[in-house]
Amino acid sequence: QVQLVESGGGLVQAGGSLRLSCAASGRTFAPYSIGWFRQAPGKEREFVAAITWNGRSTSYEDSVKGRFTISRDNAKNTVYLQMNSLKPEDTAVYYCALRTRILVVTEAAEYDYWGQGTQVTVSS
Repeated sequence: QVQLVESGGGLVQAGGSLRLSCAASGRTFAPYSIGWFRQAPGKEREFVAAITWNGRSTSYEDSVKGRFTISRDNAKNTVYLQMNSLKPEDTAVYYCALRTRILVVTEAAEYDYWGQGTQVTVSS
């Protein structure tokens, strides 16, 4: 089993920054990849970014490219999502998820474990 715990969410003004963390514990044996997804009220869960366990491959949703950066610290079993230039449309619950395969994919159904989520609210 794998446990994922997100942290770092909060309320920020438009143009501000937040850094989300996803701490993994349990059977986090490589290879795997970790993704960030978000879900706004009344909307489908959508892919935001993902990274392989070795950091060699990343992927971003088009609307966050150039603003968000995903990174990982394997010594801490933690993946980060640095979010800059935040916009009101970034408001959502952000989830991290782990896929027990090396390839980075964007489909939520391909991920095996999920965290509980952390709320990000961007005010205009």
